[in-house]
Amino acid sequence: MCEPRLPLDSRSITRRDALERGLAAAALAIVPAQWGDGGVLFGRQRAARPYLDGALAAERWIARAAVRDGRGVTWPADPADAKSIQENLYSGSPGVVLLYLELAHATGDRRWLDLARDGGAYLMATLPARASSLDEGGAGLYTGVAGTAYVLEMVRQATGDTRLAEGRARAVALLRDSLAPAGKGAAWNPSTDIISGSAGIVLTLAWLDRNGGAWSNWRRDARRVGERLVEVAVPEHGGLKWAISDAVPRRYPNFSHGTAGVSYTLATLSKECGESRFLDAALAGERYLQSIATRMPNGGVKVFHSEPGGEELYYLSWCHGPAGTARLYHRLAEVTGDATWRAMLPRLERATIDSGVPERHPDRSGYWNNISQCCGNCGVAEFFLALHAMSGEARHLEFARRVMDDALSRATADGDGLKWVQAEHRVRPDLLVAQTGLMQGAAGVGLALLHLDGAITGRKPLVALPDAPSWD
Repeated sequence: MCEPRLPLDSRSITRRDALERGLAAAALAIVPAQWGDGGVLFGRQRAARPYLDGALAAERWIARAAVRDGRGVTWPADPADAKSIQENLYSGSPGVVLLYLELAHATGDRRWLDLARDGGAYLMATLPARASSLDEGGAGLYTGVAGTAYVLEMVRQATGDTRLAEGRARAVALLRDSLAPAGKGAAWNPSTDIISGSAGIVLTLAWLDRNGGAWSNWRRDARRVGERLVEVAVPEHGGLKWAISDAVPRRYPNFSHGTAGVSYTLATLSKECGESRFLDAALAGERYLQSIATRMPNGGVKVFHSEPGGEELYYLSWCHGPAGTARLYHRLAEVTGDATWRAMLPRLERATIDSGVPERHPDRSGYWNNISQCCGNCGVAEFFLALHAMSGEARHLEFARRVMDDALSRATADGDGLKWVQAEHRVRPDLLVAQTGLMQGAAGVGLALLHLDGAITGRKPLVALPDAPSWD
């Protein structure tokens, strides 16, 4: 997780006590499977679709961890810890469900839809127990009920199972009823951000509205949320910046926890509600980002990780790097009708390439032993696949290939499957765990591999999260 102090599910993501007693040391001794160029295991016949094969291998490892009961099926975040079962999109079973949806889309095999439906049934059954935690991050896109509502609607669309619409409606009702007055507006919890706070939830509501699943007057309530976001902005350098909350003293300027993500949401809200004040605030957020950006010799631009103390640390992926912050510039172009905002995209791309990844992993690059959608290879690859969808240029696709070939080379063979033993937290390199979920685990790797396979074969992705713009 990019910010370990954020509220998550009350159950641990990983078996931390066991790790402290030596599991991390044992994980270091695991020898990864050896992959050749193109991500194909040495000693096997070269596969025609190596990235699809990699995704299927990730699924086989995840499948062995499945837990079935009368409610459906779920998957622990850490298969070594049965108590790590959770229902958030970041680490829990909703992300595995999305992998099954994308597998069905890529292969046409309906057995994957059956697994997605069973996973959705489990999420529906556990919704009532989550109502008490909505003011502590339990409403969020990646940490709570908003993410569940999105996944249930995705499964409903793919399977046609109307029971899932009932579950989605219950999740949406929880979001509606838990919105509370805050300052001059409203909020679900003190967090402003994409991960657990107002920004991510508003984006989910906008997505649900496009898919027939938000409440009728959600825009009225979203305006109140936008008013609160504007109210808590901090003026600096001729622009505006946002903290996660008053309880988190460190400021994160990029997408997942900070100014780029909140500005993206406000720009989206200005389009949804037709109110220029939200766009004005989003543009002020962009001015702040420009004021602190580092400009590189070859024209690249990047924004540091955090302040105070992280001004010389640069991440590269979705959470705190160019891969996430690029979304703001694409959204500003969409909302304003001014395509010149997209001129920042090649500069963010250049900053990523010039860092030397995926082959180099400098200590201060923010690109450590992590292959995830959040912080590592997969988030970077998804950015370049998005650029390829927009430009059609082969160089974007080739860079995504390089990044995912590197991810495959770092896989660990486990039976007939693949897993990724990695450090979720940069500051805890010894905390090595193979997870199943979306943002830090095999489901997220599988999703990126399927998206790469689709880009090569001409298939558009099915799964695009509520915080992702349309790139094509």
